[in-house]
Amino acid sequence: MSVKINIHPFLSQHTNGQDVVEVNGSTVGQCLEQLVARFPELRQWLFEKDGKLNRLVEIYVNAESSYPEELAKPVKDGDELHIIVIISGG
Repeated sequence: MSVKINIHPFLSQHTNGQDVVEVNGSTVGQCLEQLVARFPELRQWLFEKDGKLNRLVEIYVNAESSYPEELAKPVKDGDELHIIVIISGG
């Protein structure tokens, strides 16, 4: 099952500049695990130490928030995920 993951520009330095990566999976979590298997540096940005989604990251599936299911949200062939990084400053 092919799913496209659109990488936030802030994170593309960890994907060799790729802004879209194709993976296989039936849930958001499976897709993200495949992504970090290919680009291990992303793990620290996407996941907390307990394996939950980082609180500064939001995942959208076909332009709809994956919340509250987040990692358990089902995906299907042809879906697109968008990784959004909440950046704050002042």
